[in-house]
Amino acid sequence: MPILLHDTLAGQKRELTTLEPGAVGLYACGPTVYDFAHLGHARCYVVWDVVVRHLRARGYRVKYVRNFTDVDDKIIARANQRGEDPVALAARFSDAFHQDLDALGCLRPDAEPRVSGHIPEIVELIGLLVQKGYAYAPGNGDVYFSVRKFPEYGKLSRRNLDDLLAGARVDPGEAKQDPLDFALWKGAKPGEPRWPSPWGEGRPGWHIECSAMTRKHLGDRFDLHTGGKDLVFPHHTNEIAQSVCACGDGLHADQYARHWMHNGFVEIDDEKMSKSLGNFFTVRQVLERYDAEGLRLFLLGTHYRRDFNFSDQVLGEAELRLGYLYETLEKADRLAAGTAPAAGDTLLERCRAALDDDFNTPQVLGLLAEAFTAANTLCDLKGKKTPEQRAALAAFAAAARTVGETLGLLGRTPGAALLALRTRAAARRGIDGVVVEARLAERAAARKARDFARSDAIRDELLAGGVAIMDGPEGTTWKVAG
Repeated sequence: MPILLHDTLAGQKRELTTLEPGAVGLYACGPTVYDFAHLGHARCYVVWDVVVRHLRARGYRVKYVRNFTDVDDKIIARANQRGEDPVALAARFSDAFHQDLDALGCLRPDAEPRVSGHIPEIVELIGLLVQKGYAYAPGNGDVYFSVRKFPEYGKLSRRNLDDLLAGARVDPGEAKQDPLDFALWKGAKPGEPRWPSPWGEGRPGWHIECSAMTRKHLGDRFDLHTGGKDLVFPHHTNEIAQSVCACGDGLHADQYARHWMHNGFVEIDDEKMSKSLGNFFTVRQVLERYDAEGLRLFLLGTHYRRDFNFSDQVLGEAELRLGYLYETLEKADRLAAGTAPAAGDTLLERCRAALDDDFNTPQVLGLLAEAFTAANTLCDLKGKKTPEQRAALAAFAAAARTVGETLGLLGRTPGAALLALRTRAAARRGIDGVVVEARLAERAAARKARDFARSDAIRDELLAGGVAIMDGPEGTTWKVAG
């Protein structure tokens, strides 16, 4: 079955076609590392993580490249503010980014190029553009790309040059021939990192960095370029122009990346979450209070192209759903222990078909919800399970975990996951687990003494304090009541 994706360049769904059969070269625009990753970053890279996982599950050999922008105006400004070396500051926040995405269960890319490690490739690419007449050096140390020399400029963002010209400006000190032109190389300024080049010491512009890194790690042409929708213009628009002009022969926008995918925003009060607006929560701030897998489930609950609002309430609801999934898996594992899965379960095929259609994770979660409801109902049926029922539960658990692996979910043992979820929820509600265990011991003693009135009173007191208790064949357990 073909994989369909919404291609930003085409403006519609297209079948994924690759330069080499069975292989995908994928480049995800990585973070500009001058601060800790926020939930917008988490949403972006969890989405591309699922894309990579699904492509591999479908048999593709994926080369996943995600860069670090460690040379940039924002990094320089933050480093100067703190009296720190810009490259050192970027390295520190790169390490923090790894820690956060590792916590979210994201796979490490196959290559993670950094701008600071690709200056020779950047200088070479700029030189090629100058040589071909698509870029010019006005003699002040800068080099600019001549936008009007690329006929399909703006095709990705669906903007025309007249509209762009209305909002264009030339900042003091710039020597552009046209207000639309953008910098490929910036002459050295005090307090900024600098490298040698044929045009004088300086540093690269933002857009040329990704063109040079994709070229180095994936070639002049590759299959799939991803990023947040805020990158469509100007960053990805400029990437296309400079890459096609340097390496293409027909000057067509699709001669760089064959396909483009862009994700929507995580919002606060219907406004994009961003560092510049100051309305963001970092990943580590959220993970101090909530389970990382619960956060991942929350992020996958909306289609990747749509914006959605963040709130504590919806994240708490995601944790409750995750707890239900693990509770059902625990029961299915226990009841089906030692039984071979039944043949014919279609859950895996249906979920993969949903992902084949533009990576529709909400539909997959809906299919899982239906399967978990049916499995939970089967688990709770009275009486001993038949061999057929046990085999069905075994098949369900196996398929659910395989789907979960593609989503980056359900990878823990149920016991470990439920304990972690309970600990997070108890901390948020101010519930002391030691006190709860002591009260459960009192209740067990009352039940042993057949003092059921006392046992019921303790149960009701705990429930009033936000603790629900469950008596089962393995003993009594508790969870934070929803």
